[in-house]
Amino acid sequence: MSYSNSSTGSGSRVAKRTLEFGRTYVVKPKAKHQATIVWLHGIGDTGSSCSQMLETLPLPNIKWICPTAPTRPVAMFCGFPCNAWFDVSEFDDPDDLEGLDGSAAHIANLLSAEPADVKLGIGGFNMGAATALYSASCYSHGRFGNGSPYPINLKAIVGLSGWFPSSGILRNKIHASNEAARRAAALPILLCHGKCDDVVPSKYGNKSAQTLSQAGFPCVTLKIYDGLGHYIVPKEMEDVCNWLKAIMGF
Repeated sequence: MSYSNSSTGSGSRVAKRTLEFGRTYVVKPKAKHQATIVWLHGIGDTGSSCSQMLETLPLPNIKWICPTAPTRPVAMFCGFPCNAWFDVSEFDDPDDLEGLDGSAAHIANLLSAEPADVKLGIGGFNMGAATALYSASCYSHGRFGNGSPYPINLKAIVGLSGWFPSSGILRNKIHASNEAARRAAALPILLCHGKCDDVVPSKYGNKSAQTLSQAGFPCVTLKIYDGLGHYIVPKEMEDVCNWLKAIMGF
């Protein structure tokens, strides 16, 4: 799957460039298929490393879909191209909404092919967590940022060591719609963050949880891990597994 992204060149001309998503890796359920979760890697990574980690988890009823982000220039890295779900310069700056919409649409497209009786979720690490949270906001108000309808019904969101992109536009959109408020109230979200994270500081985990709660997502769980940097540890994944079992009902 590909989508067109605008980039501004010399003068006021806007060039369109097509970004291709990389390979998608799938971890099949080892027992009855009850849930499908798209898991999103961090910036510069691929879906392969995620699939290897997820295959070891004691969650036999979950099918994991691990896509690979397009390669694009990233302003935070001085324009150096790497696998990224969207462009970003600073965590507090306005985000690349076109890139976020493109990735959120790709994720929704992957999930739309799943059986109707299977529960759907999105999770991720680093920029993957940011994209999962953006997808949660799209689901809550029923539309992508560009106004296109959001097509799937989400049951769970997991974000590890990430941040909430474009959080400033969320609250007004949810509070302006009873239906958006209903969807937000019914969507459980788990956020995990290391207290010693020197890449995405833990204040962004706290800020994300606060923003989500204030915007109308009451089912937000935040776990902060003492001594943890910008990586994933077994205790964290154990907490993720226990949370998913409770939320998904198996």
